Amino acid sequence: MPSRKDKVPEGPVLDFERPVVELQRRVALLKGRSRISPDLAREIRVIEERAEILQKQIFSDLTPWQKVQLARHPGRPYTLDYLSRIITDFHELHGDRNFGDDSAMIAGIGFFEGTAVVLLGQQKGRKTKEKLARNLGMAKPEGYRKSMRLMSLAARFGRPVICLLDTPGAFPGIDAEERGQAEAVAKSLEVMAALPVPIISVVIGEGGSGGALAIGVADRVMMLENSVYSVITPEGCASILFRSDERKAEAAAAMKMTAPEIMRLGVIDEIIPEPPGGAHRDFDLTARNLAAAIKRNLAELMPLPPRQLKDQRYDKYRRMGAFVESGGRDSLS
Repeated sequence: MPSRKDKVPEGPVLDFERPVVELQRRVALLKGRSRISPDLAREIRVIEERAEILQKQIFSDLTPWQKVQLARHPGRPYTLDYLSRIITDFHELHGDRNFGDDSAMIAGIGFFEGTAVVLLGQQKGRKTKEKLARNLGMAKPEGYRKSMRLMSLAARFGRPVICLLDTPGAFPGIDAEERGQAEAVAKSLEVMAALPVPIISVVIGEGGSGGALAIGVADRVMMLENSVYSVITPEGCASILFRSDERKAEAAAAMKMTAPEIMRLGVIDEIIPEPPGGAHRDFDLTARNLAAAIKRNLAELMPLPPRQLKDQRYDKYRRMGAFVESGGRDSLS
């Protein structure tokens, strides 16, 4: 597939990226002329340089809310976009062998750099029909039970598991609750914790709540540069804490949900760089960066025996967070 690096973004444009996009559209318009004089060529170079400088300035100082907007960008690559670029001979498997299939969760087997793998990932969908079919990337219990079925398959045949996280959260509808949404998410955490094969999870967009964590208990957890990872959406946090979703930008800052902040907290192991302007500006380059990070980490994990993998995974999650033990009843005064 052709690279999107040189293409002017189509569709919705975020407010903070609009000045850059307008300059790039002007360049595209000038380049489209039948005859380009030396003076026009110089003008094009000047505008391109100005756009590049402006882009660096804007994207080097994004607020947490702006990163949330980038993580949700409708033009951002989704699981299937990466799958087509980094996985070969992919065969999608369907159904949880209990209730039905869930299109919000992609699950299947294929080859990554010649290694047989199991790939799991949430898929949001772009056009209205696909968004409805994919339920906006919010999996129901059957989606998580399908992913667990594939994890069991990975354990049986010794295949590493690659998970791509991109969801606002697990679906909160009454039908999902009736079929045991909480149990399915909790069971998925348990299954991943004990899996005897390497697991790599990457937040490629929006890593929301237990819906993302359900396929996020991995040996290596990574985030794309402009992705976010949090226990709740900024809108949900603002409406609960501040009684107003208009304070969502303030909530996004308070939750420390961007990749650098999550890295400092020790929740993830690596930040994968994105192209200038975000992943939606160049699918191919983003996929190459993603593949390089997965390949490097798989090479470190594959030689480890199952017992060591599980022990290291246990220690990894035990080290997260901080707590202080009280001195007993005497200290409660």
